[in-house]
Amino acid sequence: MEAVRRIVIENCAIATVDAKDTEHASGHLVLAGRRIESLGAGRPPEGLENVVRRIDATGHLATPGLVNTHHHFYQWLTRGLATDRNLFDWLVALYPAWARLDEPMVHAAARGSLAMMARGGVTTAADHHYVFPRGSGDLSGALVQAARDLGVRFTLARGSMDLGEKDGGLPPDFAVETIEDALAATEETVRRHHDPSFDAMTRVAVAPCSPFSVSTELMRRSAELARGLGVRLHTHGSETVEEVKFCHERFGMGPTDYFESTGWLGEDVWMAHCVHMDDSDVAAFARTGTGVAHCPSSNARLAAGIARVPDLLAAGVPVGLGVDGTASNESGELHTELRNALLVARLGPHREAALTVRQALRLGTHGGARVLGREAETGSLEPGKLADLVLWRMDTLAHASVADPVAALVLGAPAPVTASFVNGRQIVEGGRLRTADEDEIARTTRAQARRLAEIAARG
Repeated sequence: MEAVRRIVIENCAIATVDAKDTEHASGHLVLAGRRIESLGAGRPPEGLENVVRRIDATGHLATPGLVNTHHHFYQWLTRGLATDRNLFDWLVALYPAWARLDEPMVHAAARGSLAMMARGGVTTAADHHYVFPRGSGDLSGALVQAARDLGVRFTLARGSMDLGEKDGGLPPDFAVETIEDALAATEETVRRHHDPSFDAMTRVAVAPCSPFSVSTELMRRSAELARGLGVRLHTHGSETVEEVKFCHERFGMGPTDYFESTGWLGEDVWMAHCVHMDDSDVAAFARTGTGVAHCPSSNARLAAGIARVPDLLAAGVPVGLGVDGTASNESGELHTELRNALLVARLGPHREAALTVRQALRLGTHGGARVLGREAETGSLEPGKLADLVLWRMDTLAHASVADPVAALVLGAPAPVTASFVNGRQIVEGGRLRTADEDEIARTTRAQARRLAEIAARG
């Protein structure tokens, strides 16, 4: 049997984000294959065998890799449009373009989205893809292949919509599926791509889009399907006041009560946004262990409101961070959400006590891993966990005068990523991808964005 290959990282500050928030001002990490073998203060152990690489990380902060819990990769092709609209008007403006997506477009958009996140410290990403126009090709396969090629750990939330315009929904009728087709395609996606193993690079969740684009029957049967297959569930929830009004008018109850009535609360569920929640909603999420993907930039871009993140955390609700689609968060970078989550929360009633810098870092790492059901595997730096970590350079002009490296990372300018590892494999070096040509990705996404715009203009 081949001896395990070790990488030794030394002389860096370390924020483990473990249960005790253990930190080291100067310490080391030893990676053995795909796992973290050991870490601690000071110098690494003497006599380590089969060390294939040593990294002097002086001036750096090591953290767990960032975990993105909600995204729509396909929106990379429609950035910068409908910039002054709320959610419903924004959807109406963009669905005519999204309804023309095909496999080459989705593959290119996924590569662009993943590349931008990876070069900014993301090691695990979830994508909620729910637009499957007829005859568009193998969109799920295109997403999985893009993540595999770039080396990012991936959760594909296979979405669905069955309420087109004729049934009172927002998307064009040819961009929605029948209930039976959606369930069959979702089940096939799970069987083809879901890997339940500890170090899995691809997992699949069942993810009908939202209460206003999915029928109650599809919501209920999707929950039954997911639990029968042993996978997680994901959807949008309580994003805007318009959605809350819609649920009261259509179902006679608010979103959280509606979700509970359809089997959509539980430890195997996470929902995006969750902005408009009252105390009973927060309590229901806490009681059932339902998770939240908090998307502060998108919530602001679409004027959705300020999520009650401090109250959710105080109640014990699992909360992670999400980029959301890049048609409502054009930067597409999760590390900027650390700062935005803290700043936006402090505009709410808790003011300066809303979030600390370390709570913000936890949201983007361990919190996200918990929301995706992977906290035993990733999200913190601990022996036995997967070797998913980032080295942030903190000794440049942007950060060097900040004594606390975690405060510098969260509150300062975006820190350069010197190295990012997934399963012990380095995917970023010096702020550039090692697994793909960024310039080629830029050219391809630009070409596919133009192609989509031309096809949409022709109607």
